[in-house]
Amino acid sequence: MKKLMDEITEAVMEAFQKQGYDPKYGKVTLSNRPDLCEFQCNGAMAAAKEYKCAPFLISDTVANVLKEHPLFSMAESVKPGFLNLKLQEERVAEYLEKMAEDDGRFGCEKTKEPKTIMIDYGGPNVAKPLHVGHLRSAIIGESVKRIGSFLGHRMIGDVHLGDWGLQMGLIITELKEREPGLLYFQEGYEGEYPKEAPFTISQLEEIYPAASARSKEDAAYKEAAMQATYELQQGRRGYQALLAHILNVSVTDLKRNYENLDVSFELWKGESDAQPFIPAMVEEMKAGGFAYLSEGALVVDVKEETDTKEIPPCMILKSDGASLYNTTDLATIVWRMKDYHPDEIIYVVDKRQELYFTQVFRCARKTGLVGEDTKLTFLGFGTMNGKDGKPFKTREGGVMRLQYLLESINQEMYKKISENHTVEEEDGKRTAKIVALSAVKYGDLSNQASKDYIFDIDRFTSFEGNTGPYILYTIVRMKSILAKYYGEKQLPQGAKILPARSESEKALMLLLARFNGAIENAYEETAPHKVCAYVYDLANAFNHFYHETKIMAEEDVMVQAGYIRLLTLAKGILEACIDMLGFSAPEKM
Repeated sequence: MKKLMDEITEAVMEAFQKQGYDPKYGKVTLSNRPDLCEFQCNGAMAAAKEYKCAPFLISDTVANVLKEHPLFSMAESVKPGFLNLKLQEERVAEYLEKMAEDDGRFGCEKTKEPKTIMIDYGGPNVAKPLHVGHLRSAIIGESVKRIGSFLGHRMIGDVHLGDWGLQMGLIITELKEREPGLLYFQEGYEGEYPKEAPFTISQLEEIYPAASARSKEDAAYKEAAMQATYELQQGRRGYQALLAHILNVSVTDLKRNYENLDVSFELWKGESDAQPFIPAMVEEMKAGGFAYLSEGALVVDVKEETDTKEIPPCMILKSDGASLYNTTDLATIVWRMKDYHPDEIIYVVDKRQELYFTQVFRCARKTGLVGEDTKLTFLGFGTMNGKDGKPFKTREGGVMRLQYLLESINQEMYKKISENHTVEEEDGKRTAKIVALSAVKYGDLSNQASKDYIFDIDRFTSFEGNTGPYILYTIVRMKSILAKYYGEKQLPQGAKILPARSESEKALMLLLARFNGAIENAYEETAPHKVCAYVYDLANAFNHFYHETKIMAEEDVMVQAGYIRLLTLAKGILEACIDMLGFSAPEKM
């Protein structure tokens, strides 16, 4: 379904052309003076230079053409040369009725050229609990994935586990110290290893920090961990079996935590999955003349002539032949291209890693791991800070576990819901969990990803202002009106969205008409915050209309039915939007 803005622009371009001017000057935008008009065109100002005349002479003649056009109720030329436009109420109503008939998509067509897009938006380390530092990547990545999926692209989310390197050696070494008699440590053992892990997730989460702390004080212990890491990477059976246990226990716990965030991944791959691709990749980089030795390390130059700051070489192997994060990320690109042939790979990571990913992307392109037609995108996010403006911490100064953060917000939300209403405890807790998730996700996503933001539980859980609970309260209000209407009657035959009868109704209708453009723009700019901005404007417009309009008291049956059709469309669009943001609305609040 063609965007309403495109229809308006086409009409204005035709008017410019009809009067002998280049149609390129007919570009239309939303009005920056909504008190005067709904749309505006400033093209006459630029055209005046080309046609060497006063801009108002151009805007006057174009306005005369547009006054006769059935799309506009007002086409006004304003000095020095602006075109102010308003749409016919009947035309807007017709457009919305078509949107309403397009069940579930509301006029937003799926792309005719679907792409395969992989998103790397997890990055948790195994054997460690998720903490607040994992929140932004998960929330932003999930929303980007859902927006792309809505538009018909094949979106593939990969958690990209940190399951390789010294941390594995540390766990193995600590476990060996505690339980040296385990079969996994017996040299030459060729039998089957137990199917059950020799530890629980709680034990595993205690083992790693203990091992990490000891390695910083005990050189011999660290040396043993490095040796264990080496033997694991060389394929020692017992250590490989332990790695499988670590992954199984960790991933089960991670999936539960991500499920609480309503975040999912199509792939649960880790750094270890990239290891088999490293040897051939390294040899090809050498053979192609890209990789060379520098102070014993194997590197690839990635600087370019246009660089204004120093871009260091991308290190492929350390001087002892060990791989690095760079190596693993490049090898991950190899298997992603081999198995999925993506048109784009998006990395949702901390913006402080921008230089690192510049190196990786340039190296991948220079060495031919990706072709010119594959896009590599760095979506860097800012820091989630506490009210003191510093990175969010526990009261004790440590990094807060994500589980504890979500539990504290659930409790705060339950408290607010209980204060406002008498609710059954189970219903209240279930509703609180849904609303709390909206508070967390909307609180994050409503900020531009690259910016730091203050995580303020009091503000995020408020039912007023630009918050998730306010959006959900608006949807629940809509559900309540619809339930009351359909509890008493049915839509009469021929019911449809009618032309606006008030300014607030028309403002709501014009916002609904922008749905397809808003979603396409959010996708093109990889910007979930633009969906949030649209949702907030739409919720405000509906609430303004609701407070001015007596929907259930309307005596004209067809007018009331028109309101119900409009309200149903608004509810559907809001629900589609919050689904793309990664949360849903309860039935009651």
